[in-house]
Parts: sequence; structure tokens; C-alpha cells
Amino acid sequence: MLFDDQQVEKLVGVETPFYYYDLTLLERTLDAAKNAADKRNFHIHYALKANFNDRILSIIQSKGFGADCVSGNEVQKSIDVGFDAGKITFAGVGKSDKEIIAALKYQIFAFNVESIQELEVINALAADLGEKANVSLRINPNVDAHTHHYITTGLDENKFGVPNSELEQAAAVLRSCEHVNLVGLHFHVGSQITDMNVFKSLCVKVNEWKSWFEERGTYIKVINVGGGLGVDYHAPDENPIPDFEAYFDVFDKFLDRNGQQEVHFELGRALVAQCGSLVSKVLYTKSGTKKHFLILDAGMTELMRPALYQAYHKIEKVGADQYAKTINYDVVGPICESSDCFGKEVPLPESKRGDLIAVRTAGAYGEVMASRYNLREEIRYIYSK
Repeated sequence: MLFDDQQVEKLVGVETPFYYYDLTLLERTLDAAKNAADKRNFHIHYALKANFNDRILSIIQSKGFGADCVSGNEVQKSIDVGFDAGKITFAGVGKSDKEIIAALKYQIFAFNVESIQELEVINALAADLGEKANVSLRINPNVDAHTHHYITTGLDENKFGVPNSELEQAAAVLRSCEHVNLVGLHFHVGSQITDMNVFKSLCVKVNEWKSWFEERGTYIKVINVGGGLGVDYHAPDENPIPDFEAYFDVFDKFLDRNGQQEVHFELGRALVAQCGSLVSKVLYTKSGTKKHFLILDAGMTELMRPALYQAYHKIEKVGADQYAKTINYDVVGPICESSDCFGKEVPLPESKRGDLIAVRTAGAYGEVMASRYNLREEIRYIYSK
């Protein structure tokens, strides 16, 4: 369970809904990832899109991680909280001129370039500033991540990366760009991947494309394999920290590289998901002909994932009586949308108005996706150390 009896007592009277962040678990997770990466001389950039809460970012930065950004504001946020500009990557298919110029001035580690046209734009903007931009060319490896189609990014049909059919042209453009320096290749196949065979398949593709460039006289210094490592949404207490050793071991064994080539990762969810939970209060209980409803004061405005792509989150009653009768509830929010539902037929101890409900594993893509739809209040948060 999320809270012990003493913690439950402290929550009496606290205004809900709020995000609860376990900073001790966050640090344990970060240390596990860093130790597993360091022993293999791997580099981790934290993906800000997962969670850009100031206090969480500060802890991640203090561990020496780099930053993976997908907007100019994320680049600026990384700088503001102290990330080294030389460890910042900037990805995304639609970087604006304003965003590119700002990142050029900071001399970030690399732009992850997703199209030939973007490559030409970066070259022109760098020339105007008298700068030289480091870039990694993102290649779509056509590897199926076997996850929800909304979070699959590595197939030919996805919008991300340079298509294989355009690589010859991309290589020619790179040779002609005087203000661009190719430092590496970038890959990312999707999110919430728990099958290590997907990453083995990625390694095979990476080896092929690295050889393709090297055979044409282009040395690749950095191999950026993205992120995508999943977490256990069903059993957060049994598996609070992903198996980073097994994850990094796949790349250590199957990725071809020489002694000088660097391997970079862009992890988000795996680092922060389990440390966060959304805590809400039961406003009303309601029974239909065939359904029992718990209506919470949190909704899709606080946690979008279930409504957006039917994501599963474990739902718990806080301070539950183990002897209470179990009822299957549809756990829903107050938003005027039928999709505002956290879970259907969720077995929970019989609940009443005022009871606290925790939605677990919400530290990634939770707070960052919150909205003011229905003119909702801004989300609050509580930290536990």
C-alpha cells in the first residue's frame, strides 16, 4: 500500500486532489540506473517530457544526468535548473526557428534531427549566428515496440525520424552543410517496452545503420538508442524499480561499438513513474442498474493517460480495512466527458464519501499533462522524503 497508518493520519484535512511524490524512491531509482549505466560507461539523458516538476528535476540534475528535451522551453528549463548544456539533447519533429536559435546559443550537446529539411534549416540558422551545430541523425529503424499504437515511434508509418529511403540524400546534405557537425545517430522505437527482445532487435538495426555510414566514410561517435524501458503498472510495490541491469546488459551485449564510441540513452518514465501517485477523494458513490461508481474529485484533467490511450493504473483505497466487503467500481472523475474514467470494474473495499483513493505509478506523464479544462484548479503536490 502507498501509505502507512501514520501517513494516513497526516493526510486528514489535506486538500485534494494532489500528486504525492516519494523522493526517497526517486533517489533509489536514479542511483540504480546510474550505477548500472556507469559500470558500462553508458550516458543517460533524462527525458523532461515525463515530468518537469522543479524539485524532481533538481534531484535528477544533482545526480549528474543529462537532459533530453523536445521543446525550446524544456531546453530553457534544463538550463534554469542547472543541467550542463553540454549534456542536453533536443529532439522533436517540429522545432521552430526560435527554439533552434536559442539552443544554438547555449551550444547544446546535439540536435536530434528528424528530417532533411530540418537539417538544412539548422545549418542556415547556425550560419547566421556564426555557430556550428552538433547533430545526431534520427533514423526510423522500423522496429515494432509491441506497445499501444499511440506510443510506438519506430515504425516506417510513424512521423518520427528520417525514412530509410532518404538516407543517401541525408548523407549528401550533411556533407554540404558547413555549419553542421554530425556527431551521432539517434534511434527511439517507443515507450513502455517490457520485452527485452525489442531492444535486441533495435541493436541489430543500429549495427546495420552504423556500418552503412562507416562504409561510406562517415565515423559515428555517438550512438543514441533513445529510451522506452517500461515499468510495472500492475504491481508497483512489488517492482518499484525497473531492472536497469538487464536493460543495459542487452545493449552491452548486442550493440557493436569500438572503444571510442559513446552510447547514450534517453530515459524518462523508467526513472520517475513509480515515485508519483495521484491522491483523490471520493465525492459521491452512485449505483446504476449494473454498475457501481466512485466519483472522485480528480479527473482526466489531473491524469490524462487512461482517457488518452486507455492506460492502466493500479487504483487503491488509502487506509483500507482489509476485512471490508469488496465491490467492483467504475472509478470516474468530475469532468464532462464520458472518457473521464480511471478504471472500470475495479475491485476495491467498499468506499464512501470522503475516502481517499490513490492512483499509482503516476510520476510519468501525469502532472505534466494536467490541464485547466472545465476551468479546473491547478494541481497541487506533496513530497515525502
